[in-house]
Amino acid sequence: MSGKWLDAWMERRARRLYRGTSRRHALARIAGLLVGAGMLPLLPVSRGAAAHGEAGDKGEAAATRDPNSCAYWRYCAIDGFLCSCCGGSASQCPPGTEPSPVTWIGTCLNPEDGRHYVISYNDCCGKTSCGRCMCNRNEGDKPVYVPYQSNDINWCLGTKVGEVYHCSTAVVIGTAE
Repeated sequence: MSGKWLDAWMERRARRLYRGTSRRHALARIAGLLVGAGMLPLLPVSRGAAAHGEAGDKGEAAATRDPNSCAYWRYCAIDGFLCSCCGGSASQCPPGTEPSPVTWIGTCLNPEDGRHYVISYNDCCGKTSCGRCMCNRNEGDKPVYVPYQSNDINWCLGTKVGEVYHCSTAVVIGTAE
């Protein structure tokens, strides 16, 4: 019996709300909220490196030289586990894996000499996923219908050892013109 007054109260509130609000008005408010929520990532944010000043800049510069760091300059368009953390190196697959015969490419800036280099990203295949040092940087990444510049494809499809992805390498092919 105590629930009847709650039901009646909720019904009165709902009827009052619906009487005073049109469907168009409600849809306009919902759309406004959705657009506003979509704009949140555009708000200015204090970046961590700026807060650290020069010490942060030195730390970033050191990270661009460390092949085990996602900030390593060659990894500007990589998506996957870093082979340098999985028993290989930035340019060689770990033992027991095979490099994929097809690759995707990217162009990365080397901060040491200020030049751009063409990088071939090779998936190493044949073992289960490494699971260490996941790195997903998408600079210059294209949709899947531009396959040679898309990092979202399993490139292990053409290997002899199987379609199982293990890690990814970043081999310097040459300088970009």
